[in-house]
Amino acid sequence: MLTRFLLLIASFALFSPTATAERREALRFGDFEQWVTRHIKESRIIGGANKTVYEIGPTATIDGDKAYSPTGGSPWATSNVMAKVCGITKTSNAVFPDSRDGGGRCCKMTTIIEHCKAIGIININVLVAGSIFTGRMFEPISSTSDPYSKMEMGVPFTKRPTALVFDYKVFMPAGNTRTYSSGFSKQRTLQGHENAEAFIILQRRWEDADGNLFAKRVGTGRERFSATTNGWVNGHHLTVHYGDITNQPFYKSYMGLITGDHRYYARNSKGKMVPVTEVGWDSADATPTHLLVMFSAASGEAYVGTVGLTLWVDNVQLAY
Repeated sequence: MLTRFLLLIASFALFSPTATAERREALRFGDFEQWVTRHIKESRIIGGANKTVYEIGPTATIDGDKAYSPTGGSPWATSNVMAKVCGITKTSNAVFPDSRDGGGRCCKMTTIIEHCKAIGIININVLVAGSIFTGRMFEPISSTSDPYSKMEMGVPFTKRPTALVFDYKVFMPAGNTRTYSSGFSKQRTLQGHENAEAFIILQRRWEDADGNLFAKRVGTGRERFSATTNGWVNGHHLTVHYGDITNQPFYKSYMGLITGDHRYYARNSKGKMVPVTEVGWDSADATPTHLLVMFSAASGEAYVGTVGLTLWVDNVQLAY
């Protein structure tokens, strides 16, 4: 009788209301069931092909070479763009909707080479790594210089999640090389393969009297994927670490502050795109002002990647 009584007490303890369960909040459109489909005809001088370009947002179809901005409250931007250079319309698409086994859709990002040739005018090859991020891409793109200045990284956010949760799958091509191709310098082969990447960064931003933007790093979660996975990895947790993490055993150099040529951009109060300079680590109990989430089929500098590297992502959520 005593044994049964103790087992009963133990069973109540297992289901005690004081135990806290993880709470999850889906990032809007982070299930990737809805997409915007854009039909754009490229300029005749480069072949006049009819291209399809995808964006993440409420289901819609857009015809024509119209500049796109996120709709329906979607926090997502992609590396897919419509460019106009010297009056020539060109598109790039390295992010796609894809199907999952058992139904439903996901987001597929891959690394490709975009070709653009017009006799006597341009003849360029540009490496594009498929990526999605919270923020906005400003179209039309008019040059390949300073690519981060065309991207507004981050959305307003004041919560403190414990992790970024998502499903993912990776395909890593055989070999050990990367390609550098910016369009206006000779294409080169580099040693070492690229990695896919996911990150969540929380910043506390402010603006000075001259319109410059600065930030302190509140929270960090950053991970790189270097090998093909055995199918889908579901419910993966990317932990958010608060405060200065440089002395922690898990710290990697790529988790550090974003400075110099790698700074991301945002609009200041005057509507001008300026770099956001991270000037230090914030206190571990600070409240952020902005959320940056990115998934990418590359993790290095712009225009460098392993062609064919592919990252699939689905069911993006924040855990608390």
